[in-house]
Amino acid sequence: MFLDVLRRRNPAFLETAAALHQEGRLPANCYLLDLDAIHANAAVLRREGERLGLELLAMTKQVGRAPGFIQAIRAGGITSGVAVDMTDARAIHASGLTVGHLGHLVQVPQGEAATAAALAPANWTVFSYDKAKEAAAVSHDQALLLRIQAAGDVFYEGHEGGFDAGQVVEEAEAVDALDGVHFAGITTFPALLYDPESQEVSPTPNLTTLERAAEALRAAGYSRLRINAPGTTSTAVLRLLADHGATQVEPGHGLTGTTPLHAVRDLDELPAVCYLTEVSHLHGAHAYAFGGGLYVDPVLPAYPLRALVLEEPALDDAQLFDASIPPASAIDYYGQLAYGERPPRTGASVIFGFRMQAFVTRAYVAGISGVASGNPQVAGIWTRDGKDVRWP
Repeated sequence: MFLDVLRRRNPAFLETAAALHQEGRLPANCYLLDLDAIHANAAVLRREGERLGLELLAMTKQVGRAPGFIQAIRAGGITSGVAVDMTDARAIHASGLTVGHLGHLVQVPQGEAATAAALAPANWTVFSYDKAKEAAAVSHDQALLLRIQAAGDVFYEGHEGGFDAGQVVEEAEAVDALDGVHFAGITTFPALLYDPESQEVSPTPNLTTLERAAEALRAAGYSRLRINAPGTTSTAVLRLLADHGATQVEPGHGLTGTTPLHAVRDLDELPAVCYLTEVSHLHGAHAYAFGGGLYVDPVLPAYPLRALVLEEPALDDAQLFDASIPPASAIDYYGQLAYGERPPRTGASVIFGFRMQAFVTRAYVAGISGVASGNPQVAGIWTRDGKDVRWP
């Protein structure tokens, strides 16, 4: 779905990708970032966030914590990142971003609590009093967010957990009584979800849980609350989140123009990422393209996958093929392209457009700048955890 949007809204990026690949300057099995577009996306998100009084924390794991990505969003005015886990936190800290939020999607393991404290996270989320005690034992006045939940809240499978929202005042007081930490606010995930039938983003029951918990906390005297409300974040939903009391938001795919809403509507953010690979060989009626990054984030219902094949760096000459990728139970050594009567040549550039999660793959991540100016440069090629790659 995102390939169609890329072809229409950022065609120069795709042509540049093919040109640099065919010049031997970009590898196959590569998530490619348009850093200028990401810079612009960060700036538009920051401006809208500031207008609404929202603090922005950038999620970076979906692009493998790529240094060029982090530099682009910093240039756009976003200076704090949210860490999905401790590996992410270390990479964010090393990049020069503030560790704005730690412990939400993945709690901090007990043996790494002291390391987490040394990173000085602005916000550290805990799911239980036991985890709050672990943070307190290694910290000095650490701000804690309580992940809360109530009956009817929704979670992705394996993400469940949190304090009972009905007891949030008592839990906040118990955390405040610990030496080394203080209660700072509440959080949930996901606060918003995309509905494929209506093609709209709507609040989840979790967001109502946050609102009710915030009311109870304010009535108990907690007047300066941090209300962290991540999920499906773009400029199009910031007003909705602010109206529901959020004070912190966490754009991730919004920075690359790949939230579900971007697939069906032209938003302020430009699509700024593709998956670049190449034809390895032919077999039967299929061309086989190198894999390694063929993990399609299943945030949207299943849809027919297609790939663009360019033997020359011009979209006018490109072929669009139906594509299939191995199921999650198999290793994605190759993707298959059904080519019909005109087989592509070995080494031809292949471009997919889908929602990426680089940190769970074995793909490269690369950044290019200068697409709009016609003077493109490869800004860097990195591993999935943000380390420089000497390539080729």
